[in-house]
Amino acid sequence: MWQIRKGERGDPRDEVGPIETQAALLEEDRHTELKVALHQKLIDIINLSALESMSRAQVEAEVGEIVHEQLALQKHALNLEERRRLVSDILDELLGLGPLEPLLKDHSITDILVNGHKVVFVERNGRLVETATRFKDEKHLLRIIQKIVAAVGRRIDESSPFVDARLADGSRVNAVVPPLAIDGSLLSIRKFAKVPISMARLTELGSVPAPMAQVLSAVVAARRNVLISGGTGSGKTTLLNAMSAAIDEHERIVTIEDSAELQLQQRHVARLETRPPNIEGKGEVTQRDLVKNALRMRPDRIIVGEVRAGEAFDMLQAMNTGHDGSMTTVHANTPRDALSRVEQMIGMSGIDISPRSARAQIASALNVIVQVGRLADGRRRLLSLSEITGMEGEVITMQEIFRFKMTGRDENNMVRGHFEATGIRPKFMGELADRGIALPAELFRPDAVIH
Repeated sequence: MWQIRKGERGDPRDEVGPIETQAALLEEDRHTELKVALHQKLIDIINLSALESMSRAQVEAEVGEIVHEQLALQKHALNLEERRRLVSDILDELLGLGPLEPLLKDHSITDILVNGHKVVFVERNGRLVETATRFKDEKHLLRIIQKIVAAVGRRIDESSPFVDARLADGSRVNAVVPPLAIDGSLLSIRKFAKVPISMARLTELGSVPAPMAQVLSAVVAARRNVLISGGTGSGKTTLLNAMSAAIDEHERIVTIEDSAELQLQQRHVARLETRPPNIEGKGEVTQRDLVKNALRMRPDRIIVGEVRAGEAFDMLQAMNTGHDGSMTTVHANTPRDALSRVEQMIGMSGIDISPRSARAQIASALNVIVQVGRLADGRRRLLSLSEITGMEGEVITMQEIFRFKMTGRDENNMVRGHFEATGIRPKFMGELADRGIALPAELFRPDAVIH
């Protein structure tokens, strides 16, 4: 026992702030004060370097003994449940991300938004609500941020005051610290499910009707190039993950992302991630660099998490040169806006190309645009499925195949609506037939209502 105690003259450690749980702050005062005092004691007693070679269960047993001893010395009487909770809080601080741990373990939370050390919001069911979670002070919050970014080899400080990173489970993290963040450090965490959300789950949630899920899976299986468009937090990456399940196991997939968050289930996936410049401003690797390199890796499909700049041109080139079935996402509010955004990104590539030639590249590379959005009630839905048909003069031609029609609100103020077919039979039906994929003809009838 006592493997994690320091020697009597152990190295001094900086004080680290306590952990506060999600219970109401007024009810937490006594618990918080006790944690502050105990945590300061434990930092002096525990040999933190010994924690690396021990399991959580071993650390929990030894921390429990030390906490029991300190409580006796300070004449604090806690019942078994209170003591267990205190030990758990201290372990979260030592081994995890402190006050964020309860929020990360709560599967009903999709986003965690920290606005300085005193204000923490979360998103549940599409709604933002404030929690009672707090950090001790700005130093405590900054230490947690440093712990997150250091784990993926990145840094954040006054000279580089914002960063994109990820947690071990793939959750996406963005942090901004002073002087850019005026009222204290800002931390945003987009959580991802431990088990990737499947198309069946999206259907169960009402985001994608079952017939539409069948169409999307058929489009992917038939190796059509897909652009998923939507606003921030509309579910683009979630849908991309779900659609990717229709990719054949025998295909080689290369994924390219700024911060790795895709959760593809195939066996043959090569994952690439960009790298920011180092402290001297050197060593940066962009998405465009990775797209160019991916072409030398014998991919069957290339999936770019999100196109933001000049890599759009190289992505379109890949789609036009034998990498059918590639997919990517873009921030845009409508399918037509998505095409305009991609055209603008081609201009950012530095390639001297006329607008008409750029549009021709887009029209020949992309086959299907899927529009997603977050409705007024907070729910995410597939809103439209359109097909690019070619060029007419200077304009990319596009036809909408399915669309979501809102019909009002119910008694709980939730958006009501249904999918309907526009009556246009898509050109990709021929490609599906060539690959032995059949879709019911009645799906495309102009009077078809899809639930």
